This record gives sequence, structure tokens and C-alpha cells, in this order.
Amino acid sequence: MKGKKKTTSKKSNANKKASNKQTMNQMKYEIASEFGISLGADSSSKANGTVGGEITKRLVKMGESKLGSSSKSSKN
Repeated sequence: MKGKKKTTSKKSNANKKASNKQTMNQMKYEIASEFGISLGADSSSKANGTVGGEITKRLVKMGESKLGSSSKSSKN
């Protein structure tokens, strides 16, 4: 079993990374819009930090939700 190649190709991983980056950018701009913040070089670091903090909160909540649902299904 030593020396076995991974079945996932580099191209496939690159596609996933690009998709994840698009998803994160979309989330960033949606949150900024919800908060009435215009992102860019002219926005304050506080405004950008607010958006970043909200992204973190939502990602943690999504992770906890996923972990909670997977632990519930494994107990059944």
C-alpha cells in the first residue's frame, strides 16, 4: 500500500480552491451589503474587520451545525 497515489488530481483541487474563493468573496460582499458597508480601499479597517468578524461567526456556526448533525446521525 506504500507509494499509492491519491485519487484526487491537482486540477480537481485547483477547481475546488477557485470555487471556495468565489464562495468566500460572495459571502464577504453579501455581508458587507447587509451591514451597509462599501468594501474597498476607501473603507475603514473597522468596517472591514466587522465584515471579517461576521464571516468568521457564520463559518463557525456552519461548522458547528454540520458537526452537530453528523454526530446525531452517527448515534442513530
